[in-house]
Parts: sequence; structure tokens; C-alpha cells
Amino acid sequence: MRPSFFHHLHPPTIPTEQARWRHTLGAGGTAVFLMLILGMTGILEMFYYIPTPEEAALSVQTITYHVPFGGFIRNLHYWSAQLLLIVSAVHLLRVVFTAAYKSPRRFNYLLGLALFILAILLDFTGYILRWDVDICYPLLTGTNLLKTVPFIGDFLHRLAIGGGEACTNGLLRMYVWHIFGLTLPVIILGIWHAFRVRRDGGIAVPPPQVRTDNARISRNELVRREVLAMFIVGIALILLSIFVPAPIAAAMTEGTTLAGEAKAPWFFLWVQEMLKWGDPFIFGILLPLGILALIALIPYIFPKPADSDIGKWFPKSNRLAQITIGLVSFIVILLTLLANAN
Repeated sequence: MRPSFFHHLHPPTIPTEQARWRHTLGAGGTAVFLMLILGMTGILEMFYYIPTPEEAALSVQTITYHVPFGGFIRNLHYWSAQLLLIVSAVHLLRVVFTAAYKSPRRFNYLLGLALFILAILLDFTGYILRWDVDICYPLLTGTNLLKTVPFIGDFLHRLAIGGGEACTNGLLRMYVWHIFGLTLPVIILGIWHAFRVRRDGGIAVPPPQVRTDNARISRNELVRREVLAMFIVGIALILLSIFVPAPIAAAMTEGTTLAGEAKAPWFFLWVQEMLKWGDPFIFGILLPLGILALIALIPYIFPKPADSDIGKWFPKSNRLAQITIGLVSFIVILLTLLANAN
């Protein structure tokens, strides 16, 4: 079989042990696939979406109920975005739990973490673009949190929504952030991240002198597995998009008020729960940034994994990093469940 351009994006061979699904969970490739779907469906939605406060929600309703296959495309876009966050989180956990962040992969670990944060912000801005009655609370809360930052809070607030009331005239700035301010960095960092994976030697494995299994598979077999994974994920997305529609609510008008049961999107519910504890700057800005900094510094401040442990699940040499990321994940999930139950 003559290699195609797609084949040449992969190394000629990779270790068999680390190529198995139970090792990679298919998370990295699935994330790329979901980003491609998001890009294609987002471009299609742009043909009908109108980013003005008066017409945004109505244009979303037009896409959903009147454009042929518009509802299906919107559902694909929505579910791809939600699955991307889950898959990206799984990928991050897999990297830590298999000690795959050791030098020379430390910088690429930071690139991947930056992509994860940008994906969350993209999901949030996309959520706001619905401009219906359900988005006012998270938009107002999120932008008001920016105001609490000492010295530069007002500047950050203007940067986010352009000034004025968030639920009145913040739509156009959110649209620009979604289409240009966040999407372009995701494309650039995504390409850089993939390039660094190849430059750093591909998938993380022990050095040749300490490997117990030197079997390898060809890139043809790797591509076959990736295509199969994309097919399975694609089927799951299609079924979700057919049977579980994306949320939609009544258009937000000038007299819209915050509902008593208003909630943040699911990926920010843990922050919403912490806001009940006290000062919004400490619990809404400082503490989440502290958690993010701790995760980012894992390759730099924790004991280095042993060479023989790289690419193995739950090695002893990086147990402290595993406990840290596991505890953070448990707390975030617990707070999310508590916020959702209240």
C-alpha cells in the first residue's frame, strides 16, 4: 500500500505496547477528530447565524427548525464541543497517569494544557452565542468576576464584552472571541502540539535500553485503528445528534431577568459552587488559577519519573503527581455534582 499524505503525518512505526487502545484510550486522535467536526459544523452555522442581540436567538431557532438538516448540524456542533472537553480531560489524565510528560515532553504538556483551556473558553463563548434566557446568568457572573481582579479588572471586563451591560451588548464581542480570538490560537497551538509530538519522538515510551518489548506496528496499522476509532466516535455523535437535541430556550429580550434556578454551563458548575464560599475573587479567580498552575507545574516541581516507567500506567516513580491530579479531578467532579443537585 502506497502511503498517503495522511500516513506521512505518522511515524513509520510505533511500539506495539503503547499503541494499544487500553494505553492511549484513543483520546488524542479523538480530540483532533472532534475539532475537525466542530470546525466544519461551525462554518455551516455561520451562513445563517446573525450576531446581533435582536436576531441571534431567532437565527439559532431558524437553524434548528427551518434550515434543512440545520438542527442536526447544530446538534453535531454542540455534542462535539461537550465530548471534546471530556476527551481532553481524559487525555490529560492519561498523560499524567502514564508519566508521559517527562522531558523532552514537558513543553508539549503545557501546549496541551493550553489547548484544553482554550477549548473550555470556546465552549463557553459558543454557549453564550445562543443569546437566550439561559445564558444571561453565566455571562453576567463570568464577566463580573473579571471586574474583581485588582488593578486590571475593568480592562479585562472591557476586553471581554466591550463595555456596558453584559446581557445587553456583549454578544458581538463574544462572537469575535469565538470565531477569531480563540479559534485561531487553537489552530496554531494544535498544529504546534502535533508537531512537537513528532519532534519529541512520538508516543512516550521507555528508552530502548530499558524496554522489555521491542515489537512495533507500522503506520498503516496505526491509521487503520485511527479510522476505526473515528468511525465509532462518528456513529456515537450521529446517534446523540438524532436523539438528544442541543439546548435551546426563548430569546433574551431587553426585559429579561435572571431566573432563580439559573446555572453556569456544566464545565463551570464547580466554580459556581465555590462562589458560595465567600469572596468572588478568591474562590472564582484565584483558586481556579491556583489549581491550573499546580497542574501546569506537575512536570517541573514533582519528582521525575524513572525512564523505565514512562508509558506505563500508574508507575510508582510519579505517584505524587498521580495523587495530585486525581485529587483535583475528584474535587472538581464532586463540586460539579453538588452544584447540579442544588
